[in-house]
Amino acid sequence: MKLLVVGSVAFDAIETPFGKTDKILGGAATYISLTSSILNVESGIVSVVGGDFPQKDLDMLTDRGINIEGLEIVKDGKTFFWSGKYHNDLNSRDTLVTEVNVLENFEPKIPESMQDAEILLLGNLHPGVQLSVLEKMEARPKLVILDTMNFWMDTAWDLLVKIIGKTDVITINDEEARQLTGEYSLVKAAKKIHKMGPQFVIIKKGEHGALLFGDDKIFAIPALPLEEVFDPTGAGDTFAGGFAAYLAKKENFSFETMKSALIVGSAMASFAVEKFGTDRLQEVTQSEMTTRIQDFKELTAFEVEV
Repeated sequence: MKLLVVGSVAFDAIETPFGKTDKILGGAATYISLTSSILNVESGIVSVVGGDFPQKDLDMLTDRGINIEGLEIVKDGKTFFWSGKYHNDLNSRDTLVTEVNVLENFEPKIPESMQDAEILLLGNLHPGVQLSVLEKMEARPKLVILDTMNFWMDTAWDLLVKIIGKTDVITINDEEARQLTGEYSLVKAAKKIHKMGPQFVIIKKGEHGALLFGDDKIFAIPALPLEEVFDPTGAGDTFAGGFAAYLAKKENFSFETMKSALIVGSAMASFAVEKFGTDRLQEVTQSEMTTRIQDFKELTAFEVEV
């Protein structure tokens, strides 16, 4: 199955307790599509960059088989830029700079070559942009996955509720789930989100793993313990990319398949944090991916005799 990814292709400048970077490649669509390429899933990006975006990064994406026909280049514009500093626990951060630039007036264009994508992953963008993508698809994809954040809950509530109602899967973190529903219990929060539209709800809990709700079932996984974590910036997007790409490979959207997709997404996210930006994802081999997923399987497998 084809995977169409709508999201930012951007520059990041990151500081953590383990070092800092100048401008490096980032953006939700970048992490998602790179992760898809590791799983050998055909993906296409719908996004926008400025004339300052390096040709070498465009070449890197196409060399990995990623369709960038939907990546608009505004020659006289500047690419979205975000800079942040993480605290010692790596769970909290301060935003230092946000320059929206060409993303401010972004009007997504779906290339004809990706109109038949069976899975649409709407990365974290303004809900109005996400809605416009759905409207521009000639036929509704078989599965629509939505990623969003609390900023849109504060600034674009009505549009956010509208796009949530049109999606099959939503992925948000625990804090956002509580804000969206007013429920502290994540089980109650998931039930309220189901009523808003999505059949499946994924609640991410950072270093504490993730929860999947659907078909009146709950599945929980831990995060893989790592010796070194350098940069958590793209972990959530990489998780979404691994999740969506696995479903595309299996061509199956059942709860049982999504359980496996959750593990693949978490395993892929564990690679992303091992270096700054997308550097680690650009190195990951098929054998490394297989080993990491096996590590995850061993971490969560057990037998109990009562």
